[in-house]
Amino acid sequence: MKNYTPKEIVEELDKYIVGQKEAKKSVAVALRNRYRRNLLPDDFKEEVTPKNIIMVGPTGVGKTEIARRIAKLVEAPFVKVEATKFTEVGYVGRDVDSMVRDLVEAAVRMVKEEKLKKVTEKAKKIAEDRLIDYIIGKRKKQTKNPFEVLFNYPSAEKSEETEEESMQYKREEIRQKLRNGELDNYVVEIEVTDTSTPMLEMYTNLGSEEMNINLQDIFADILPKKKKLKKVPVYEAKRILESEEAQNLIDMDEVIEEAIKRAENDGIIFIDEIDKIASSGYTAGPDVSREGVQRDILPIIEGCTVMTKYGPVKTDHILFIAAGAFNVAKVSDLIPELQGRFPVRVNLKPLTKEDFIRILKEPKNALTKQYQELLRTEGIEVKYTDEAIEAIAEVAYLINQQSEDIGARRLHTVMEKLFEELSFNAPELGGQQIVITEEYVKEQLKDSLNKYEVSKYIL
Repeated sequence: MKNYTPKEIVEELDKYIVGQKEAKKSVAVALRNRYRRNLLPDDFKEEVTPKNIIMVGPTGVGKTEIARRIAKLVEAPFVKVEATKFTEVGYVGRDVDSMVRDLVEAAVRMVKEEKLKKVTEKAKKIAEDRLIDYIIGKRKKQTKNPFEVLFNYPSAEKSEETEEESMQYKREEIRQKLRNGELDNYVVEIEVTDTSTPMLEMYTNLGSEEMNINLQDIFADILPKKKKLKKVPVYEAKRILESEEAQNLIDMDEVIEEAIKRAENDGIIFIDEIDKIASSGYTAGPDVSREGVQRDILPIIEGCTVMTKYGPVKTDHILFIAAGAFNVAKVSDLIPELQGRFPVRVNLKPLTKEDFIRILKEPKNALTKQYQELLRTEGIEVKYTDEAIEAIAEVAYLINQQSEDIGARRLHTVMEKLFEELSFNAPELGGQQIVITEEYVKEQLKDSLNKYEVSKYIL
């Protein structure tokens, strides 16, 4: 887990998410506390539990993005789950333990990728030698004539030495051509491991979680790996062989051990739509199941051991971040035990017109920049006037006010409509510079303006 100060974390989040200082500050402190915990003595480390966070705010204000960005920033295993997809034990659907299994899978992928990067160069060299063998054809080991050995005929030894030198020269010549890309389109037949293995679907008795079990994993030590011949271009063969050799060079037992450790100590589980499983009062119908899901989630957040295909995983030190709009139910409608497991509560504010302007201008991945880059591939240079950006922001803000408030996601709808005509005609407009003005925005969005009666605000 990378070491960042709280201020550095907030500064990094500011590059992608506008506003919401309070939420950024809370997650930054939570991450720093994990780093501090790792520096504690082992006997005291186990006593320090993460301070789970619950984010309250309307959709599209940055709740999910904050969680996703911090996980990417500190390179921690991260998984996002929807609370509404889980059902109480005994009902058909996903059981809550699956969120921990998903986290372990994410950790295994992360550690495996890191290990693969370390052996890339070695794998390339081995793969290159294998590929050269396939190109020139594997040499069959010739048996020496017993009489040549007995009488020590010099001519035979000399002939073999000459052949060896010739073969070595040929291999180096092919190696050079491979590195120069001269043989890329040459088709070669290679032998690869057959990965098309049958899958067995089953239902566990711990719930109705559907699990896929790879039969090759079960019989890996009993059955030999199946090989098959494949004809591919050299550039493709190089990629296949490099991948295969890299896989052979890493120790999966070591990967799994490190992944479980990382999931247990650095893992982050983001539970979205938690307000949808909060029941406001005791009513008949699905509320019973909702409260059951809360009761099932509780032991995982409190700390328990979940069985996965990689082994048991303890959830005591996994950081849980929950989020919900809470526009119908309230945080107090969650069962008290669950509320108590989220000591940090953060309220995210609805976005204003000024926020929309900043969202269009400041983030590294701003929508305005995305459309510029997309149309640049067609040879079109797109520029925006400040008035145009203000008009886009105002349209998005007013539509949110007059219909459902979907936060920053409204900008996606507005921008797609704004660029629809230009994107359609882009292949014929290559080499031009297009300036998006306030008048252009009004013209392209006139249908939306009339529909929501917001034209009087921006005229």
